[in-house]
Amino acid sequence: MAGVLLWVISPKENAVGASLFSLTPKSGKQLGRSKLCSSTLRFCSGVSAFSGAMANPVRSSEDKVYEAVLKQAALVKEQKEERSLLDVEVEGMSNWDLLKEAYDRCGEVCAEYAKTFYLGTLLMTPERRRAVWSIYVWCRRTDELVDGPNASHITPKALDRWEQRLNDVFEGRPYDMYDAALSDTVSKYPVDIQPFKDMVEGMRMDLIKSRYQNFDELYLYCYYVAGTVGLMTVPVMGIAPQSKATTESVYNAALALGIANQLTNILRDVGEDARRGRIYLPLDELAQAGLSDDDIFKGKVTNKWRSFMKGQIKRARMFFDAAEKGVTQLNGASRWPVWASLLLYRQILDAIEANDYDNFTKRAYVDKAKKLLSLPIAYGKAFLGPSKSAELAKCSI
Repeated sequence: MAGVLLWVISPKENAVGASLFSLTPKSGKQLGRSKLCSSTLRFCSGVSAFSGAMANPVRSSEDKVYEAVLKQAALVKEQKEERSLLDVEVEGMSNWDLLKEAYDRCGEVCAEYAKTFYLGTLLMTPERRRAVWSIYVWCRRTDELVDGPNASHITPKALDRWEQRLNDVFEGRPYDMYDAALSDTVSKYPVDIQPFKDMVEGMRMDLIKSRYQNFDELYLYCYYVAGTVGLMTVPVMGIAPQSKATTESVYNAALALGIANQLTNILRDVGEDARRGRIYLPLDELAQAGLSDDDIFKGKVTNKWRSFMKGQIKRARMFFDAAEKGVTQLNGASRWPVWASLLLYRQILDAIEANDYDNFTKRAYVDKAKKLLSLPIAYGKAFLGPSKSAELAKCSI
């Protein structure tokens, strides 16, 4: 159950640990945990998962993931020195025409597999548009390793080789045209390699893990396969010049959207995953609801199941709410595809409810009419910049 499609189009649908470093910015001041991360994510994670973490000296997944957020946020602030791929001698990719062709091919893949998002990227500046395409393609290729037609032949060693290839891409040594586009992108934007490595780690997890004991474990998985995409793409999408939000809070919101999308995928695909012998639900919460593995495999909708699903959907919506605060802070030309994704994905939760919580035999989806209606709404929200959004928020209090 992997899958990765930008902070916008999350994985599991063919929607990935965090590093253990301790980050202190060059200024010598420790970056503080934002209210968005500490309050919203802790609420969504559930009391049981985090009370256990508090009693246990081992850090929670939220704390581990938060370090990746801090690292990327600090990198954006420091603005990594630019190095052009065109200055690197790469066989077959030594001039702009061939590099442009590489980006165009990435755009073709995006247009084929992520049509709505692709349309949104056309509003971005040409450079940002190409960069986002290159990240999308790398994410999709990574996901295909464990969810594609050759997934049965993928081994941990194969993922090790893919991670080494990633290191080479970041060092300016691409293997093919798609790699060359990504290598050029990471040379121009302050994109950290850690989220990419974490996504590969999520692929490793899919090879060996089919159960999650609690939400703390599931949260880490959701970060690996989807939350990472926000950390990859925000440096490219950019933050609005007039935004007064901290870089850290915007990254927390990007992370929240990835988690929300992935949780939505999980809830939509319960039946499909069960048929593959997988359960991507917190086992301790299932037990608290009076449910077990056998209930999932039997696939019968009961009052216990409905009650359980209501709680899971509520959690996913809380993450969507947290994400909204960050979307308004993005650069104006980057907001539309993200808003479109948020609005469309959130409606999948509505569809699950409309199906009377039968996600065993029915696949929740958003029909074309609702999709078409969501696009102009997303477009309108995209042009409510940070200042206007703040004014509307004050008016609603």
